[in-house]
Amino acid sequence: MNYMKQPIKFLEGEKVYLRPIEEDDFEAIYSGLWDPDVRRLTGTKQIFTRSMVKNFLEKSALDSSRVGLIICAQQTDEMIGELSLNEINHQDRNASFRIALSTEAHTGKGHGSEAIQLMLAYGFRQLNLHRIELEVFAFNERAKHVYERLGFQQEGVRRDALFYDGEYHDAIVMGILENEFFKV
Repeated sequence: MNYMKQPIKFLEGEKVYLRPIEEDDFEAIYSGLWDPDVRRLTGTKQIFTRSMVKNFLEKSALDSSRVGLIICAQQTDEMIGELSLNEINHQDRNASFRIALSTEAHTGKGHGSEAIQLMLAYGFRQLNLHRIELEVFAFNERAKHVYERLGFQQEGVRRDALFYDGEYHDAIVMGILENEFFKV
């Protein structure tokens, strides 16, 4: 049996599965950094070179305070995004969360919601986290709605935290506790 042809499905849902980031993902991740919608929704202004991204991915793979995974569609095995738990603090049992879908074509189908639920369940059940937080820019109403539906609560606002396309935008801080996640 050739194990290299079998996709690794670390965390599985009905629509998506999450798997580790592999060398073969480099070009897709790099290209995703240049998608105008992804850049706007994540507030990305930095210019990245291939070597910068490669170095980041190599360092991230060794970083025990981070879990980064690729989101793949169950039916096609297509990479549709990536997500991560960052700044994992085992002593205080908390972490920050981020997600980026590769293109607008992958939004509105429940893929992101399911991927978030898989990662939150992993964070709470396997990593023994108590609290997971995120930031979403105020103009990203769709993402804010998804986070609220999944149980995140708004905890604060960082006013004028992002300067993008000549305008300031607020960053909304949201968090979810393990008991809130398991109620949803």
